[in-house]
Amino acid sequence: MRFLRALLAWLSVPVLCLLGLILCLARPFNPDNTRILGWAVARTGRCLLGLARPLEGYENMPLDRPTVIIANHQHNDDLFLMGDLLPPRTVAIGKASLRWIPFFGQVFWLGGNILIDRKRSSRAVAVIQTTAGAMTRERKSLWIFPEGTRSHGEHLQPFKKGAFHAAIAAKAPITMVCAEAYRPETRGLLGRRRPVRLRVLPPVETHDLCSGDIAELMARCHHEMSQAIHEMGTETSA
Repeated sequence: MRFLRALLAWLSVPVLCLLGLILCLARPFNPDNTRILGWAVARTGRCLLGLARPLEGYENMPLDRPTVIIANHQHNDDLFLMGDLLPPRTVAIGKASLRWIPFFGQVFWLGGNILIDRKRSSRAVAVIQTTAGAMTRERKSLWIFPEGTRSHGEHLQPFKKGAFHAAIAAKAPITMVCAEAYRPETRGLLGRRRPVRLRVLPPVETHDLCSGDIAELMARCHHEMSQAIHEMGTETSA
């Protein structure tokens, strides 16, 4: 059942993306396209996986002003865990290779999201800084996995600077979404996934900061997220 559930969950993604492509073609680059599709993919995926997702602190998510949302990235299943957390008018940063994934890549692009080539770090930072201007003008929020790659449930990896450049340039708060360390394990004859807890931390304001404060800001956010992830893991295993 474990493998059947996983297969059905991931087969649902291209199907929903194909339906989402109709929405995206009807209103291309509308930033709410991603939020609607993310909600559908996450809710469908969790249902098929039998995955419960206790959520703490969602009241900390700014819904009335732009924010830069950063989250820890462990597995591809993060899509099912976090896809329905996007506030209105949120776009995401993704690696350029996503454009080649059938249906998903096309709706990601048409959803107004941003594809960057992480191998060209200076260009990637420039793109993100330009995006900060759009955040201010168009009141968009930005979702980034600052580790840049999956951790596979291990410790929180070092952060890249892009999200913090964007937040300071836009004078937008940083909102941290933390998922406890997990692996795609199942329990019971029905192959249901073990629950994975998420916690949204209070926003970190950036309106008084400048580019010289990026290192300190990164260190603070990394510490707060690491602490929250550790706390959730300790509470779950207790």
